[in-house]
Amino acid sequence: MKRPIRVLIAKVGLDGHDRGAKVIAASLRDAGMEVIYTGLRQSPENVVQAALQEDVDAIGVSILSGAHMTVFPRILKLMKEKDLNNVLLTGGGIIPPDDMIKLQEMGVGKLFAPGTDTRNIASYIVDWVEKYRQY
Repeated sequence: MKRPIRVLIAKVGLDGHDRGAKVIAASLRDAGMEVIYTGLRQSPENVVQAALQEDVDAIGVSILSGAHMTVFPRILKLMKEKDLNNVLLTGGGIIPPDDMIKLQEMGVGKLFAPGTDTRNIASYIVDWVEKYRQY
């Protein structure tokens, strides 16, 4: 029997606004996923450690602080160090389109702007996990 998709939702750094992260967490839960929300002010190290402990299929980072070009590469580096090669790193928030492209070229999955239909986020995660999950 296939286990449900497990997603870690994280707020990294000093960004104190988590309404969007909570909306995404609820919508993914409604789509049948198990969701772990780390809460505010997490470090990249905390996020990757939680992903390891919770055996997640995906990490979703919500970021509004402008630190996306620091946070995402740091999480990617830590994921590689911990051999989390079959875990999706995705996210969203206030990220300029050019930076989204640069981050995706580094290995970050699709990034979502505010106002994205949450069903699109859920279906992206489901499609990615079905393609890359190692049972």
